[in-house]
Amino acid sequence: MIKPELPVILMTGWGSIALAVEGMKCGAANFIHKPWDNDHLLQSVHTALTLSHSEEKAGRDTSPSRKQLDTQYGFSSIIGEDPALLTVLKTIGRVSATDASVLITGESGTGKELIAEAIHRNSLRRQKPFVKVNLGGISSSLFESEMFGHKRGAFTDAKADRIGRFEMAHKGTIFLDEIGDLDMSSQVKLLRVLQDRTYEVLGDSRSRSVDVRVICATNRDLPAMVAENKFREDLFYRINLITVKLPALRERSDDIPLLANHYISHLKTVYQRDGLTISRKALHWLKGLPFPGNIRELRNLVERTVLVSENNTLEVADFEQQMHAGAKPVGKVSLPAVGTMTLDEIELAMIRQALEVHNHNISKVAKALGLTRGVLYRRLDKYNIPYDPKE
Repeated sequence: MIKPELPVILMTGWGSIALAVEGMKCGAANFIHKPWDNDHLLQSVHTALTLSHSEEKAGRDTSPSRKQLDTQYGFSSIIGEDPALLTVLKTIGRVSATDASVLITGESGTGKELIAEAIHRNSLRRQKPFVKVNLGGISSSLFESEMFGHKRGAFTDAKADRIGRFEMAHKGTIFLDEIGDLDMSSQVKLLRVLQDRTYEVLGDSRSRSVDVRVICATNRDLPAMVAENKFREDLFYRINLITVKLPALRERSDDIPLLANHYISHLKTVYQRDGLTISRKALHWLKGLPFPGNIRELRNLVERTVLVSENNTLEVADFEQQMHAGAKPVGKVSLPAVGTMTLDEIELAMIRQALEVHNHNISKVAKALGLTRGVLYRRLDKYNIPYDPKE
């Protein structure tokens, strides 16, 4: 090969799923079917070349500081200085100006939506819509209507025309959150629009074109799901041209004081308490917590403590009183002995306990367990736990 560093785009009129997947596995930047759309083809070529150039430049550059990243890209809404986080910021800064699909992975509450928003803000589409879609909360029966829209009379309850999420995001960015929760039939429908950039509105046979940048996020292990035939391999390779994994909060504990003080600065204004602060001892204590709910759990803990405590200087005791039962300091988490319970039995016990604590309020139970409502519903069905679907 004369220039092995050049990116490769596969194009064929005899495309198949197997060929597409094999090509992406071998390092192809994209896979395009004939007949192609000229704008989409040029966009794909530009993205591939830009990414290749930026990767080459990144290999020569030294690691930028947090201040340099903020100056260049404007990441002020993302708090932290941990090296793992800076690596993520460097990556998204580098790819933001392209149209490359990005897959953001990480545990619930790690800030995947903030990263998606930062990519959009630094992209060439920043003046266009940023449309967020929680796929975990959309049932398979409503998927097409929600994503592609419908015409009046397309089905029984279609009283008026509805604009789909992809049409809303035209020329902008669509953020598909919880993509790992999408059922197989909906995955097929999503793959078509990502592959051909065309879709059909329910009740209208005319195909429509869409120009969007796609960002996906999940807390699931998609490669494992592909191996178990629970997630389409061709869809996986469509959405993960660039993958960024967000570290859990416990993996960057030095950022906990920065985050806590950031929330305090905000809450000073919200609750008109100019003297609010956190003692150094309390900040050190917070660093020792595992925070299974990550940044979201820390933010909730700080706000609850501010609301309840009458002290302007928050101490360890103030936070301890507001601690969620599941958030204990490292080393004090009590688990059943190995062999006494299966994972399913532990999960069932946690769900039942959360239902009891939150009086069967599905939204609160899902939030406490770090799940979406859609995932929680499936768990309840799995264990035959009755619930009110209208809640």
